[in-house]
Amino acid sequence: MGMKILKWSLGALFVAALSFVLSAARCDIPVQTLKERYAKQSSRFLAMQGMNVHYADEGKGFPLVLVHGTAASLHTWDAWAEALTPHFRVIRMDLPAFGLTGPNESHDYSTRMYVDFMREFLDKTGVARCHMAGNSLGGAVAWNFAAYYPARVDRLVLIDAGGFPRTDDPPLPFRIARTPVINLVARWLTPRFVIRKSLLEVYGDDSKVTDDLVDRYYDMALREGNRAAFIARSARPDAPDTSLLKTIRAPVLIMWGAEDRWIPVENASRFKREIPGSRAIVYKGAGHVPMEEIPRETAADALNFLAGQ
Repeated sequence: MGMKILKWSLGALFVAALSFVLSAARCDIPVQTLKERYAKQSSRFLAMQGMNVHYADEGKGFPLVLVHGTAASLHTWDAWAEALTPHFRVIRMDLPAFGLTGPNESHDYSTRMYVDFMREFLDKTGVARCHMAGNSLGGAVAWNFAAYYPARVDRLVLIDAGGFPRTDDPPLPFRIARTPVINLVARWLTPRFVIRKSLLEVYGDDSKVTDDLVDRYYDMALREGNRAAFIARSARPDAPDTSLLKTIRAPVLIMWGAEDRWIPVENASRFKREIPGSRAIVYKGAGHVPMEEIPRETAADALNFLAGQ
């Protein structure tokens, strides 16, 4: 009788495990399906480097270019765009590997690739000079772009920006993507709760992590090719040359969420020390994406800075 119970228990565990795997396994979502769900009235698509780059171009005046972070999309700037289009021509895009843009042909997701992408993108959209704001990965792209092309950046806003090497373990999605075998499974096995858990880490206020927010990040992660691109980028992390920070001559505002669990708030002071004449604002209670979590306050501070105040 005991052996029968053991076999039954093992069988039940196997069925439960198989059910979990099947429920968590998700095929890539065709980009056309996501376009119908997430393309905005202002959405445009630019054929470039073998991709159809998704971007939005709104408002009039001096250009302000907004660059999102890892696993995000141009939607992370929705509230900023609404607040700032009365004052600027606001341009934002889905970077290669993310959003509706998806993977590039080279499978190169280095910082320098993104800088070169940004130069060509701005050339093709007729932007010779602009203000630029970037969050996380987008912050690293923005400050590198300002260092390599100083004549093209008038003012720079860095929001919980990447760049300095980590001294601790990276967040869970990056650890999964860098672990052999597990990262192959993750190519198809993407439980929604992992996306939700990541957003709860990224936000300072858990109550702002809504089902709609989780759905959007989850759907964009499943865009055809994006999971493989995320693994490719995470498996080959590059360390930007932070000595370039001292060469930046544009006025720089550094914004940081005090509760950032992905890039420590101490890095705000590191950026401030390295970039001549920069200033910093730290937001109590906010996490890694303060422009998304507390858009009204951060957009107002950005507007004052960009206006020269």
